[in-house]
Amino acid sequence: MSEWAKYLAVFSTFMRNSLVREMTFRSHFIIESIAALSWPLMNLGFYKLIFLYTREIGANTGWGEFEFYAFLSTTMIVNSMVQAFFMPNCEEFSEMIRTGGLDFALLKPIDTQFLVSLQRVSWSSLTNLLLGLGLLAVSVYTLRTRASDPIEIPLWTTIAYPIYVLCGVMILYSLMIALSAMSIWMGRNQSLYDFWFYITNFSRYPMEIYSGRWGTPLRIGFTFIIPVLVVINVPARLLVQPLRGENFWLALFTLLATAAALGTSRWIFQLALQRYRSASS
Repeated sequence: MSEWAKYLAVFSTFMRNSLVREMTFRSHFIIESIAALSWPLMNLGFYKLIFLYTREIGANTGWGEFEFYAFLSTTMIVNSMVQAFFMPNCEEFSEMIRTGGLDFALLKPIDTQFLVSLQRVSWSSLTNLLLGLGLLAVSVYTLRTRASDPIEIPLWTTIAYPIYVLCGVMILYSLMIALSAMSIWMGRNQSLYDFWFYITNFSRYPMEIYSGRWGTPLRIGFTFIIPVLVVINVPARLLVQPLRGENFWLALFTLLATAAALGTSRWIFQLALQRYRSASS
C-alpha cells in the first residue's frame, strides 16, 4: 500500500469514527445541523432584502442578484469545508499543548500535522455545504436561462471551479494551522485563533468594495500579503465573469498563493514543534 493510500485509509477511519460519535446523540446532531443552517439562511434573507432595493452590489461591479448569490454560495461551500474538517481540530490544539495531548500525537507513527488537523470531523457543519451547492445550482441555472443578458458558462469553468474552491479551503486552513501552531510559543493563547476570524471576515465580500483611500490598501494587503480575498472572489468570478484582464491574473496568482500558503504554514508548524517542550517536563 502506498503512503498516500495509508493516509487516505486513516482519514476515512477518522471520518467514520466522528460520524459514529455524532450519531450516538442524534438529537444533538440534528440541533447542531439546524444551528449551522440558521446563520447562512439569515444572511441569504438579508441579501434578498437588499436586492429588493438595488440591482447590483456596487455600481458597475457586475455583482447583480444571482451573480452575488453564486458568490454567497461559494462562501458557504468553502466555509463549511473548513468548519467541518479543520476548525474542530485547530480549536483543540492549544488544549492539547496544555494537557500534554500533543506528547501522544508526537509519538504516533504518522505525520503530526496530519493527525492534529484531521482527527475530528464535524458532520453537522456539512449541512452548509449542501445548502451552498443548492444555492449555487439555482444561481447558475438562473444566470444561464434568464431572458435578459444570459451568461454562457464554459465546460472548463465547471471543471476549474472545484479546483479553486479547494485552493480557497487550503489557504484558510494554512492560516488557521499556522496561527494554532504559534500557541506552542505562547501557551494556551486563544486570541491567536480568534485572530483568524477577524482576518477571514474580509473574504466574505467582493473585492470591488475595497476601493478608495482606505479600501485600496486593504485590498492589496489581503490579496497579495495575506491572500484571503482570493479565497471566494476567484472561484466565484470564474462562474459569473469573463476570465480576462485582472480575473486571469488573479486566477494564476491564487494557484501560487495556495502553494506558498501551504509551504509557509508547514514551515511554521515544523518550527513550532522543534520549540515544543513536553507538558511533563
